[in-house]
Parts: sequence; structure tokens; C-alpha cells
Amino acid sequence: MSATPVTDTTVLQEPLKLFLIEHKPDCIVFDRFHRWAADLFDGLGIRKIVFNGSGCFPGCVSENIRKYEPHEKVGSDYESFLVPGLPDRIELTRSQLPIFVRDKSGRFDKMGKDEDKSFGSVVNSFYELEPAYADYYRKEMGKKAWFVGPASLCNTDVADKAERGTQASIDEQSFMKWLDDKEPNSVLYIGFGSKPRFATGQFVEIAHALEASNYSFIWVVGKDFKDEENCLPGGFEERIKESKKGVIIRGWAPQLLILEHGAVGGFMTHCGWNSMLEGVCCGVPMITWPLSAEQFYNEKLITDVLGIGVQVGSKEWISFKSEKKGLVGREKVEVAVKRLMGGGDEVVDIRKRAKELAGKAKRAVQVGGSSYIDADALIEELKSLKKNVN
Repeated sequence: MSATPVTDTTVLQEPLKLFLIEHKPDCIVFDRFHRWAADLFDGLGIRKIVFNGSGCFPGCVSENIRKYEPHEKVGSDYESFLVPGLPDRIELTRSQLPIFVRDKSGRFDKMGKDEDKSFGSVVNSFYELEPAYADYYRKEMGKKAWFVGPASLCNTDVADKAERGTQASIDEQSFMKWLDDKEPNSVLYIGFGSKPRFATGQFVEIAHALEASNYSFIWVVGKDFKDEENCLPGGFEERIKESKKGVIIRGWAPQLLILEHGAVGGFMTHCGWNSMLEGVCCGVPMITWPLSAEQFYNEKLITDVLGIGVQVGSKEWISFKSEKKGLVGREKVEVAVKRLMGGGDEVVDIRKRAKELAGKAKRAVQVGGSSYIDADALIEELKSLKKNVN
């Protein structure tokens, strides 16, 4: 059972209850964004496991911000503070924190309590990605967890990867052929998830930066962006088509297929956990542009802990339902693009670390890998519990 933070799934409660009464499973894995689900499972006496779709690092950062309140000790929203007690030096600003953290609304307190009362969590991550934070999560925070990711690596069939979402605005074969004609690591892939929220004019700034940087790119424009056809500079699409420098995709795109292509040498991302993991699995360095949710925390993992990306300079957290007010100027965007795509010793090291991490991700889900072992351990523990009950 999976859900997004803003999806109301209460309509499922009664039919699911009837189904569970009839079939009564030994255990159920559920997404914590189904806020009603834990109470239902407890009432039916069914063992529950929380699905953690965003890793341990953001959970550790969030917990220590809640515990120590370092954001209360700075003089402004844009003054940086150190998150205490973590294995690495992690600095944030108050403007990068979720609104519900800043206003102490306690919006996610129930989800935390549901997790504490569960049998444990299965985490879409792998130990080698965040070992210090996996240990911190288990030992310092006292969480029982099994690392079973990256989930995206279960897709090994090309057709399966191509058909994961809805149809793209252009033919898949056309832009894959376009990629085939490019040099290795020469193309920047730009994707901000399914529901990006930007300030008016931000697409113009990105477009100017891409033209000025002069690197090839594939840019996926979110389908929910208002009037996206009118948000690009006049003649931009005609120029990039004529020069064969860029491809614009409106709506959905086969992100995994694109990231796996050898021509793709960079990924400008909103730092959603799933997108970040896909970038990691494909060994593609990232330009980080967090927008909402836990994405500013994820950015710190990418750039400050793993060293596989560079920041564009996003400073303002915004909810999924709002539009951003602050622009990231074209100059900053251009600098980030040139820094990652332009080569140099720094980028060589970044690419090396990204490729090594991709290898670790693939080994984690293979027989004998860390995620394979954790998944097997969870199954064996549940089987043992069932035997003891019988």
C-alpha cells in the first residue's frame, strides 16, 4: 500500500477492512502516508511494517532538528545552522525546512508514533549508500529496519522501464536515437519530478542558462506546470531543435532508460528520494535543486556526504500546493551546469565516486548482497514468528 503526502486514501479504509477480516494476513507493509491504516491494523490484530520510501539520512536529520531545535537559535531564515549529533557536518537554513517544522504544527507526529508501534520498517535504500546513518537509525534512534533497495533495480527489462508511466509527448525511439548520436557524458538530463513548483519566470532562467552553457540536454517539463508552452523564451525550442542541442519532453519520460544511457553525464534533479536513487544506480552525478518535502535533506546527502553532486543554490522550501516566490538566477544555473559538465579534476572525482556507488547499489540487491540478506532476514523472522504462534 503506497501513497503520496497529499493523497487522501480514506475511501480505501472500509473495503480494506473487509478484505483483511476475510483473508487475515500474517503481516502487512504499508506506507505511513495512509494516516488511518495503523489504527485499522492494530484493531484487527495484524502485525504491521512501515514502508520507508525516503531512506535513513533524512530521518536522522529530521529527528535531530526536532530534538535539538537548532533552527530556533539563528537570527534569520537564511542564516545557516549546524544540525547537532550527526556523523557528518550538516548545515541548513530555516528557509530550507518544511513549514510544519518551523511552526511546530506536529503534522507528522502521528506517523512517527505509528512507526514506533510497528514491527519495524522496510527501507528503500541500501546499507552502502548511508552506512553511518543506517547505524544511527538503528542504534541511536532505536529503529528496527531492513534495507531492501534500491527498488528501481527490480526493473531489468527495457520494455518494463519504458512503460512505467504514461506516454511521453514525443516518441521514445526518437530521443533515444538522439542520445545515441551524442558523446559519452555529454548530455545533461533535467527532471524535477511529477509536481514541481517554481516561481514565475524560472523556466526562462533555466532556458537561458542552458543556451549559455552550450551543453546538450534533455529537459522534462512537468505536465502540471501552468502554461509551460509560454514559459520558455521566444524561439528557444526552434533554436535547440535546429542545432540538435536539446530535447524538450512534456509530461512523463522514461527516466531510468535515459539515465542509463552512456551519453548522459549529469542529472539536474529536485532531489526526491526515488529520483536520487535512480541517479545513484545509474552512476550519474547530480545538480541538486530541492523544492519541497525532505528534498533539502537529500541534497546534503548527495553533495556533502556522498560527494556525487553540486548545488544550484536553492534556498526556499515550498509546499506541493504553492508556487515558489524566489528565482534562482540564470547565472547560478549556468555556473552549476558548467561545473558539473565541464570536466576538471573535481568532476573526475565526482564521476568516480558516482560510478563506484552505482556498483555497490547493484551488488546490494544481488544474491549475497546487503539488501538481499536483509530481505531474507525479514522473511525468516516473520516465518519464525508464525511458527511460534502455531
